[in-house]
Amino acid sequence: MTADRLEPARLEEFCRLSSCIVASAIETFRVRLPNTGFADSTIKCIFEDRLPIAGYAATARIRTSGPPMEGQAYYYDRTDWWNHILSIPEPRIVVIEDMDQPSGLGAFIGEVNANILLALGCVGMLSNGSVRDLDVLRLTRFQMFAASVSVSHAYAHVFDFGGTVSVGGLKIRPGDFLHGDRHGVQTVPLEIASKVPVVAREILQRRHYLVGLCRSAEFSVGALRDAIKEAELKS
Repeated sequence: MTADRLEPARLEEFCRLSSCIVASAIETFRVRLPNTGFADSTIKCIFEDRLPIAGYAATARIRTSGPPMEGQAYYYDRTDWWNHILSIPEPRIVVIEDMDQPSGLGAFIGEVNANILLALGCVGMLSNGSVRDLDVLRLTRFQMFAASVSVSHAYAHVFDFGGTVSVGGLKIRPGDFLHGDRHGVQTVPLEIASKVPVVAREILQRRHYLVGLCRSAEFSVGALRDAIKEAELKS
């Protein structure tokens, strides 16, 4: 896990920026290819009306379709992974890779586990598996990104934690900085994260100018071309 952390004020800025703007800002630094760094469309935001969340990844891998190799077939049996969660800086986002094929038969995160995670300083979770208890969890501030919803926890159990996981095609390591909203979830490289909100605001200003031109009585194709060229020179 990297020791790099954002200043609280800068981290709070991410919670006021859409994931789309953050993604566009990241592209300007050319630290990764534009088709990488985000979870694919198999991962859905469960509570779409909420503000974006940002935090550091705590990772685990689970299975739900069969009982564990040893110990109880009960999904509170492994509590040692809580220590891993607490080793990650706050705010935390738990990332759970369901290793079953297909994934998501049972839901590891429901009312009780979500409230445990809230108590451990987690603002949300991300999984290629399923979640449940949506009505009661809507009343909390816990956000969830998942591939599906299930009525049962089945045999849901953690079998390891603290390693690199893959969710929706996105590889995530413990301590990675995550940002997500109704559009999806992405990693934000920590080496540029402190600069991203400033660039994001500049992109928003250029967008507002171009949209305003398109809606104005002075709109013309020529004026639009000139405005886009000017915006490109400033980017």
